[in-house]
Amino acid sequence: MRLATIDLGSNTVRLLVADVVGAGRWHVVEADQRVTRLGEGLAASGRLGEAPAARTAATVAEYAARARRAGAERVAIVATSAVREAANGADFVAALERATGETVTVVSGEREAALTLAGVLGGIGEAPHAEGDTLVFDIGGGSTEYVLARGATAVAAISLRLGVVDLTERHPFPGPVEPARFRALHEEVASRLASELPAPIRTARVGRLIGTAGTATTLAALDLGLRAYDAVRVQGHVLTRRAVDTLLARLGALTVGERAALPCLEAGRADLIVPGTAIVVATMDLVGAERLVVSDWGLREGILMSLAS
Repeated sequence: MRLATIDLGSNTVRLLVADVVGAGRWHVVEADQRVTRLGEGLAASGRLGEAPAARTAATVAEYAARARRAGAERVAIVATSAVREAANGADFVAALERATGETVTVVSGEREAALTLAGVLGGIGEAPHAEGDTLVFDIGGGSTEYVLARGATAVAAISLRLGVVDLTERHPFPGPVEPARFRALHEEVASRLASELPAPIRTARVGRLIGTAGTATTLAALDLGLRAYDAVRVQGHVLTRRAVDTLLARLGALTVGERAALPCLEAGRADLIVPGTAIVVATMDLVGAERLVVSDWGLREGILMSLAS
């Protein structure tokens, strides 16, 4: 069965078309992603802006058409934090459904976290019981999801309104990163994690920390020295805390234009990567992790698994 998923995020739209051949197994027919920054200005206005909504809708319509041309029997479009939080989110969904001819599902933060966990574990697998719990985090444009798992079962999950688009708008780094300004950003993120993450996550014996989505995969690609993004090599790559610090220093020495010229730093992510890395660092600090496993699989794969079942 050929299925397609479109993950409509606050920063990035992701397409996956695949032939499902069994439980959790498929062959990728087509995969793509594009930064459209739907959540641009949302934190300040409470509404989706006209320009971000237009470029995002155009990308979703293009991806839906590509999925149908590829022969997908079903196309699942799933929208996340920007759409569920915006005052005009329902209007955006209605217009998008008219434009694409497909149903758009707006998922809750808890459902988004559960789908992300399914996608991540589908690609990386469960941790051995002796290693302790697994904590998965997904840094998005408008929110960051945290899921604590024991085996394949989620025991705690939360979606925080902590995303790289809002952080970037309030903590821009157009030039080299000044240490004092980065400390202010890091302290804000760390304070929010300490106060907003539930106790089961804050106090868990985390044996394995897994990061998914654009910030984590970009850091992995940079650490690997890739000239072109390679999902196979990124999947399961381990970033040590020392490697993250080294990457942060490297990125922080550059202007946003110089960051944009780096291989594997996709268009539209150059100004987001430093705030995203601040979330990575604060998360590793909070749980005392010296290693971060990177997952190329995430929400869109979780959607596909749900659709296939």
